[in-house]
Amino acid sequence: MDREIKLRRIARRETYTIGKMFLDTVFFCNTLEDRDRFFFGEKKVKGSTAIPAGRYEIDLNTVSPRFGGKAFYKETCEGRLPRVKNVPHFDGVLIHCGNKEDDTDGCILVGENKVVGQVINSKATFRKLAPYFNDARKKGDRVFITIE
Repeated sequence: MDREIKLRRIARRETYTIGKMFLDTVFFCNTLEDRDRFFFGEKKVKGSTAIPAGRYEIDLNTVSPRFGGKAFYKETCEGRLPRVKNVPHFDGVLIHCGNKEDDTDGCILVGENKVVGQVINSKATFRKLAPYFNDARKKGDRVFITIE
């Protein structure tokens, strides 16, 4: 079975991008990404650019070299953070915890957008999100994310 995530970008600002994440059409949380430079017709800046809009498959089986050994991620997802695959000119784009634009490095952060330019309660949000990915992995379901 295929599962679908939609990330609708709702606020594109000078240094960050806020979005809404939907799991199988149901709103789940807010997201924080780097500046959406492609939307503004700009070129990628390494570590400081949101990935291009599009539809991507998510890898659920790779242990993150950067985060996989951290206790929180070992507990919530066995170190297997959701990795967005086949993003042109990007490598290792993850969905993970963080609060500020400096925490993204091109990745997608999850949380609640209750502070301008940030997401809060990121660990609690990821803890609620992890079972979605863990269940998909165990069942052999494919997961896709559409970013618009």
